[in-house]
Formats: sequence, structure tokens, C-alpha cells
Amino acid sequence: MKIHIKNGRLIDPANGTDAQREVFIAAGRIVGVGAAPQGFAANRVIDATGLVVCPGLIDLSARLREPGYEYKATLESEMAAAVAGGVTSLVCPPDTDPVLDEPGLVEMLKHRARNLASAHVYPLGALTVGLAGERLTEMAELYEAGCIAFSQANAQVTDTRVLLRALQYAATFGFKVWLQPEDPYLARDGVAHEGEVATRLGLPGIPVCAETIALSRLLVLVRETGVALHVRRISSAAGLEGIARAKDAGLPVTCDISINHLHLCEQDIGYFNPQARLIPPLRTSADREALRRGLADGTVDALCSDHTPVDDDAKQLPFGEAEPGATGLELLLPLTLKWADETQLPLGRTLARVTSDAARVLGIQAGHLAVGATADVCIFDPRGSFKVSPAVLRSQGKNTPFLGAELPGRVRYTLIDGHIAFENGR
Repeated sequence: MKIHIKNGRLIDPANGTDAQREVFIAAGRIVGVGAAPQGFAANRVIDATGLVVCPGLIDLSARLREPGYEYKATLESEMAAAVAGGVTSLVCPPDTDPVLDEPGLVEMLKHRARNLASAHVYPLGALTVGLAGERLTEMAELYEAGCIAFSQANAQVTDTRVLLRALQYAATFGFKVWLQPEDPYLARDGVAHEGEVATRLGLPGIPVCAETIALSRLLVLVRETGVALHVRRISSAAGLEGIARAKDAGLPVTCDISINHLHLCEQDIGYFNPQARLIPPLRTSADREALRRGLADGTVDALCSDHTPVDDDAKQLPFGEAEPGATGLELLLPLTLKWADETQLPLGRTLARVTSDAARVLGIQAGHLAVGATADVCIFDPRGSFKVSPAVLRSQGKNTPFLGAELPGRVRYTLIDGHIAFENGR
């Protein structure tokens, strides 16, 4: 299909574009920006007057819950949520059931995703068998099956020798490793940030040093092995300082934060709100402000939804017993725009964190709209808004601490490989 997008404000952070430009699409690719190629005749014209046209969003963490957890969400429901949120590419962690530690499981997941003709899915393979932290997976085979990098999801490798061998293996083949820093002994039985709020509520805490000690160990091993490391879900100012020092030292390290930690802090637990039970826990307002500054200045490389749909039965429990996690695919764009509004940063700079910068972390050719690029496009109304409620969320998981919040931005169209995967003309 040939598509002409007219009258829109084109924001393409990778190419420094922020202007009213026409976009022309054919055979799944961008074939013209500003002027149509000779002989171009559109099958469909999208009038984007008053709308922003930008690269499709790239989400660095979205649990699709298949295989094994279909009672929490299905591939169909979460892919529908992705395109409704303007997300055209997403990374899924390996903590499915069974774990993504066998090539056949990865191939099945990618085949199912392709058949839905929806967002591009990039699986993370398990670093160790069953995420148990004992035996290395066959990373080369998993990579050939379609894994883009290797991770332990929220699980930890407690045996440092095993972790060293895993990073050496990954470095030998040029594989990137994505790990979340948390010392399992310091975090054991904790459900909230160890501080004033947890003490007042009588909740067992997880100290910041659980993050910084684990991060320090990882960074020493990066220096030893030369492996490219992506640090998932930094949550504290102290953790971010460690990332900054590593980058200053020239280590091959990137990191991300979640939309939840960008906007919330320990105070948002309120009176035991289970929607605010997250991994890592929400930390202090000072930590939150440090993360916001780090995202603005580039110390934090990308913003992600950390989409974790949870069924109602597992969420509607006392805080300490509720399953951690929040849905986020449909909130990634609105909460990015909210951050832009609050900080008065240029829109192109903020959108970069969920488009071109995220693509750079992944190492994929995406997140831009230059001629020849794959036509993955998000078109949204920056003046539109909506109230977050279970009824408006397409994800099967309705769990989010932002329930009831009025958020900016409404996605009007999502294009994937040049076809319209989502359309909302209202």
C-alpha cells in the first residue's frame, strides 16, 4: 500500500527534524520526506493536521506472558496494547514458562508474533538454564533462533564464577547482556524501599545498597571481560552515579529506567496501594529527581514501560503479598509526554529516549524516518488526553499505579512495515 501522510508535524530525533513535512510510504518503507517521489500515487491519504508524526516507539521491556502465563495476558491482547500505544518494536524478557532457554521456544514465540502482523518482537534469551544461575545456555543457538541479547530478567546469578563465565562467553561472540542489579540477599523478603515510608507502614525494606553492590560487581566483571552490558531498571541516584562513572571510564555500558520510576516515588505507595508494588521498588523523591535529570542529560540511555501485566487476583492482595509489576505499553507515550511537559524539554529530545536512543541500545536499524527506513510510524495528538481506567486499556493486565490519572497524548495511527496496524480517528 502507498500512503501519504500530510499536514503533520514530523519529529524525527535521529535526523534532527522538527517541522511540518509530508511523508510518503510504499512497499513498507519511507520513500519520500517533504516531496513525493516521481509518479507516486497514494492508495491512502492520512491528514495529520494538528498531529505529531514520529518514529514508532521502541519499548525495551514488555512481558507478553506467553508461553505459560496466558491467564495474565495473551500475545494477542498485549500486541493490541502495543499498537494502541504507538509501540512498533518491543523487547520481551525470558521469564516465561517455560523460560526462553531453548531455540524452539524462541522460534515459536517469534512465529506467533509474526502471524499477528503487529509490533516487531525482539526476545531476550535466558543467560542461564531456567534462569537458575547454575549452567550457561547455548547462547549461540539462541541467537540464531532470534534472541537479540541475553538476560536473567529479575532473577540473579549469585555464583560470581558462573556470572564471569557467562559474560566471557557472551563477549567472545559479541553478544550483549542485559542484567538488573539487585543483591538477592540484601533484597530478600523486601517489598518496598528501605526508608521512612516502609518503616511507617511496617513493610520489610530493600536498601539502595542492594542495587549499588550488585551494580559494582557487574561493572568490575565488565571491565574484566569487555562484554557490552545493558543495565535494566536503575532505580536510585547512587546507582546512576555508578553508571556515570562507568561511562566516564569508557566501559561499554548502557542503562534504562521505567516510566514508573520516572514519575513516582515511595510516597505513592500511599496506604498500601498494591498497584505501586514494583521491582525494583519505588525509591525516594530525591532518587526520582536524579533519574529525571539523568534521563534528560543522557546518563540514562532510554525509557521503557517495564510492562508487566498481572491478573486481578494476584494484585488485589495486601501490599506485601501482591504480585509486583504494572502494565505500561499504552502508557509509555503519555508518560513520556508528561515528563516533557513538566521539564519543558524539547519534544524531539524526549521522544528520542523511546525511539532512536532505544534503537541504539538494541543495535537495530529502527527509530527513524529517513528515506529508505522501514515505515514504522506513530501519529499522535499531543493536545489529546485520556483518563487511565481498566475500560480504556487494551492490555489484559489492568494493573497500574496511574489508574485514574489524566494523561496527555492520544495515538491516532500506528503503522508497522507500512500498513496501518491501529487507527483511532476520534
